[in-house]
Amino acid sequence: MSTLEAIIIAIVEGLTEFIPVSSTGHMIIASSLMGINKDEFTKLFEVCIQLGAILAVVVLYWKKFFNFSKPQFYLKLFLGVLPALILGYLLGDQIDSLLEKPEVVGATLLLGGIVLLYVDKWFNSPTITSDEGMDYFKAIRIGLFQCLALVPGVSRSAATIIGGMQQKLTRHAAAEFSFFLAVPTMAAATGYKLLKHRDLLLSSGENLKLLAIGNIVAFIVAMLAIKFFIGALQKFGFKMWGYYRIVVGIIILAAFFMGYRMEA
Repeated sequence: MSTLEAIIIAIVEGLTEFIPVSSTGHMIIASSLMGINKDEFTKLFEVCIQLGAILAVVVLYWKKFFNFSKPQFYLKLFLGVLPALILGYLLGDQIDSLLEKPEVVGATLLLGGIVLLYVDKWFNSPTITSDEGMDYFKAIRIGLFQCLALVPGVSRSAATIIGGMQQKLTRHAAAEFSFFLAVPTMAAATGYKLLKHRDLLLSSGENLKLLAIGNIVAFIVAMLAIKFFIGALQKFGFKMWGYYRIVVGIIILAAFFMGYRMEA
């Protein structure tokens, strides 16, 4: 992986992590097009630069994350992240195998796009305007929705926002809780990958440099993307993201069935 390739993937991560289009799916597509998707460090890099993206959430919502007078917020995050942590640990190898299949990404992008076209109609009577109005059982149920995002292309953001809306949260409240839930989820995933593949990371100073660059770029881009997404979601809802997913999914599947496998 070159420095330019690292920057491109980090930009993709920052742009797509918090919008409902699947950051993992887009990074798989980007690395496939650049011919580096089979490289072991690329796979590690794509997970670990999520740390930069989640730091953007912590910085933007620092008052929320460092308000220790409300411990129930942290308990809700713990309960929300627990299902994905358990399932991700149990199905780690199967999930890793799916990460190498752009056709899976294409199919889930397409199906998820169709779902997003109707989400605003399905959940149009919210009663909860912030995470403080949620009980612990709602946090667990949103966490179960997050498990769907273990399949590449589903989108963690889409799954948790839809889960929040299904639990009667407004679009804005569901999106913010999705951002909050991303912090422990991706911190755990990043920490696990770094520990598991520490030898690969430490085998080269170049690897450490690329990871540092990737996290910095992902952090900056994610800061901008979060602010844009909240405004766009309030104004346009989910349809624009649904149409985008459908178009990208069709392109990927068409390329696959025409024989282009996006392999190095």
